[in-house]
Amino acid sequence: MSDKPRAPDPLAEETLESRLAYTGQFLKVYEDTVRCPDGHVAPREYLRHPGAVMVVPLLDDGRLVLERQYRYPLRRTFIEFPAGKIDPGEDILACAQRELREETGYTAREWIYLGGFHNAIGYCDEKIEIYLARGLVFDATVDNDGEVLEIFTATLEQLLDWIAAAHVSDVKTIVGAYWLQQHLAGTWPRRSPAR
Repeated sequence: MSDKPRAPDPLAEETLESRLAYTGQFLKVYEDTVRCPDGHVAPREYLRHPGAVMVVPLLDDGRLVLERQYRYPLRRTFIEFPAGKIDPGEDILACAQRELREETGYTAREWIYLGGFHNAIGYCDEKIEIYLARGLVFDATVDNDGEVLEIFTATLEQLLDWIAAAHVSDVKTIVGAYWLQQHLAGTWPRRSPAR
């Protein structure tokens, strides 16, 4: 990595005005006015999101722990990996551990950071961090009141087939499945979380 200062981005837009249009329980909607590199002025609407973590839980026998969860915006149930938003000041690994336990009742002995991605760059700043959890242990004493979902297991091959058949369309789960496939093949580089 070079110590040289980064050159200004020739495609960057200059914020002329920024207004908080709406504040919800965890989302904020902004309406900004920007000057584009060619000089024209344009509006920008976008969501600010605290970020999220998704866990790819891999059992010792090679099956994955998945969940079916109803998603109100699309009015249907989706197949997903466990995930949740990062609380203010919460470490991303602590969030992953909490979400896995709360949603599935599992804890893990090994945590491997697979990476992070921005899932909606056209209108939101959300970044989803992905961890692989191995050495899973089920804790039957976990109280998951408030978590309305159905937990089940499947093989990676089954999940990839469901993705190919468009039965699984959740982008974070699709990314997690392919990153896991690459990790298991030994072609995925070791990474460290960068916030």
